[in-house]
This record gives sequence, C-alpha cells and structure tokens, in this order.
Amino acid sequence: MILYDSVGPNPRVVSMFIAEKGMEIERRSVDIMAGENRQDAYRRVNPGGTTPALELDDGAMLSETVAICEYLEEKQPQPALIGTTPEERAHTRMWVRRIDLRVAEPMTTGFRGAEGRPMFEPRVRVVSSAAAPDLKEIAADGLAWIDGELGEREWIVGDRFTLADILLFSFVEFGALVGQPLREDLHRLAAWRARVAARPSAQG
Repeated sequence: MILYDSVGPNPRVVSMFIAEKGMEIERRSVDIMAGENRQDAYRRVNPGGTTPALELDDGAMLSETVAICEYLEEKQPQPALIGTTPEERAHTRMWVRRIDLRVAEPMTTGFRGAEGRPMFEPRVRVVSSAAAPDLKEIAADGLAWIDGELGEREWIVGDRFTLADILLFSFVEFGALVGQPLREDLHRLAAWRARVAARPSAQG
C-alpha cells in the first residue's frame, strides 16, 4: 500500500489512525500548497485531486478519509478503533457522522469562504464571504453540543478511544490554526483534547 499524504486535517486523521494501529505504510508527500494535487501526475493517481489517498496492493485507489480508515480496520482489526461488535461499530460510526456534519463540514466550508478563499476560490466553488461567519458559528455550536454530550466520559464513545476521537481532534487542532479555536467555556472538551494530545499518535 502507498499513502498519498499532505498537510491538513483529513490526512492527519489517517496518519493518526495508522499510528494507533502500529501499521507501516509507504508514504508519498503531496504538496497541496504548491498545487501538486491539481497537476496531471497526481490526477492520474486520484482523479478527485484530494488527499489523503490510499493506493491498495492491487492498484485500486481509496480517496475518502473514513473509507480509508474503515479499510485499514478491516485489514488489521486490532487494536480496534471502530469496534469489535456491531454495537461498538454502530456507535463509533454514529459519532463520526455527527462530528462530520456538526463540526468538520461547517468548519472547513467556513474557512474556505474566508481565510482559505485565495487558495480554494480559483479551483472550486466556495461560499460567499458573508456566509463564512455563520458556518463558523455552526461549527462552534457543534463543538458546544459535543461538550455537553461528553459528560464525564473519557472518550467520545465512552471508555474506548476510537476513530471519532481522532476525527474530532484533527479538526479541533485545525480550527485552532485557522481562527476557530475551542471556546474557553468548553471545559470537558478541553480536558478531552489534552488527553488525546498526550497520545504518541498525536505527536506527529
């Protein structure tokens, strides 16, 4: 397998997932800041031009973050980061979907419509500058909701560290870099973030 890697929250999700699994996968860096992902050479690898992308041993390509993680879990079930039972897997997938819809999508769409506009506008449709603040607020509301739902649990899904933790952490860290930090009153999430940050997989 070959992982086509780059900067950004989605590549970080897969990198952390691989590190937690203890897997060794060949990597090739894609310089998205220089537009390498939009050049023909990379488009032949992944027509969508996105990162990360995972080239399988048979030459097939996976190019969606959650799909890549699901595949790696199937290839190496332990340690389980999605689940070992139908119930565990369902709860992890439920939280992954919630995080995607409530935090990741509005956060990144808001960023692309504001600070990220110079990078994204020449090649993809972005929301208006006027819409960007509302999307950022939607992401902030999502984080506040998760803070309330977290309660006294150690991890997002309970006592298991899962893909949901990796996904949320990667976007919380991204938000801190692009003017969308955690609100200071989200004490549960702040403590959770510190627990994830202390894991070796988060150090890369």
